[in-house]
Amino acid sequence: MRYLTDRKRAEGKGASGTGTEHHWYMQVSAVALAFLVPTFLFITGRAIGSSHEEVLATFAHPFVAILTALTLYAGMMHFNKGAQMMIEDYARGSTRKILIMLVIGISYATIATGLFALAKIAL
Repeated sequence: MRYLTDRKRAEGKGASGTGTEHHWYMQVSAVALAFLVPTFLFITGRAIGSSHEEVLATFAHPFVAILTALTLYAGMMHFNKGAQMMIEDYARGSTRKILIMLVIGISYATIATGLFALAKIAL
């Protein structure tokens, strides 16, 4: 005999069963990106139009390299969770699973490619 009521079992969980974790992750990453992206755009915007050596020197600075890596990682993980929530809302069956795997693969491949390119520039 179960002593939990239906309400007690469902409390804190959304339709997907993951509760509010996705929502809080999106809120925190959005706040982080609100600070990271303008700073990243300001620094990289100043490098536009410079010579190849000057751009390499800009991205070789530790602050710029770390900022670029954080922006890339936070942005792609925000994309990953947002696209996953959208797919969970609108797709069903095996299409849902395939699309989620595709989005996760694209986001991690983009992170790996960006970090590899940044390492080649910064080191």
